[in-house]
Amino acid sequence: MSAIFKQFQLDTELRHVSLHFLLFFIVTVISSLAVNFWIGLIFVLISGPISWKVGKFQNWKYQCTTQAAVLGATSGFSLIYSIINFNDKSSFIVRYFFLLSIFHFTEYIFTALSNRRSLQADSFLLNHSVSYWIAAIASWIEFGVEVFLIPEMKLQSISLLGVGLCIFGDIFRKTAMLTAGSGFTHRLAQTKRYDHKLMTEGIYSYVRHPAYCGWFIWAVSTQIVMCNPICCIAYGYVTWHFFSQRIYDEERDLFAFFGEAYLEYKQNVPSGVPFVSGYDRP
Repeated sequence: MSAIFKQFQLDTELRHVSLHFLLFFIVTVISSLAVNFWIGLIFVLISGPISWKVGKFQNWKYQCTTQAAVLGATSGFSLIYSIINFNDKSSFIVRYFFLLSIFHFTEYIFTALSNRRSLQADSFLLNHSVSYWIAAIASWIEFGVEVFLIPEMKLQSISLLGVGLCIFGDIFRKTAMLTAGSGFTHRLAQTKRYDHKLMTEGIYSYVRHPAYCGWFIWAVSTQIVMCNPICCIAYGYVTWHFFSQRIYDEERDLFAFFGEAYLEYKQNVPSGVPFVSGYDRP
């Protein structure tokens, strides 16, 4: 814990990003409570331009602080709205946005804490891919159609179960990031670094790919939060297919890096994603 506090003290970029997130989170929460939700929503919409302007003026890394500000404002508004309107069906999708914003903000923070040299503006993963956001928009459309036509299918107990699973999946992933340390990157390693070692301890002793396992659980569970049966199935298949290919590619390189040591590890520890065996040497 002391190492984390020390990093916050020494890492100016990390402090600026955290400050922007917290500042816009607090301002949006206060404005939503003290005035009304429309003012809070306005802060969400203007958080990006304000942070971008301040970041450029202060010569900060505004590409990062702007994303943090938007995520902070979104999470602040979503949290208050979903609590006050707990019994309203609209709270289902709003709590989804809270979980989404927290996930992306903590991706940046935990990348900074685990592998600082790989940290960049892309570490929020907000630009993950076009298909990622197409899938997200599809889930919003499904929720809107179903809550209008058959609102009774949106059950509070199911949504809260999804929240719990999202939190579990996110914690599982972030634990994997911290455990892997400098060995964790958002991009596949094509060459073996001098400090690259085979991680088999901690959470990696239970599954070979805990970061993928956590993300898989989180992604599918976001649809449980919104009680989206169609997208829940679609997300499960698409996410599974993505990680199936990614694990195959990653393990092909890991076999090249670590040889028999990885073979033994693979034989004794499951991948972490259902029905994904990974790469087998020819």
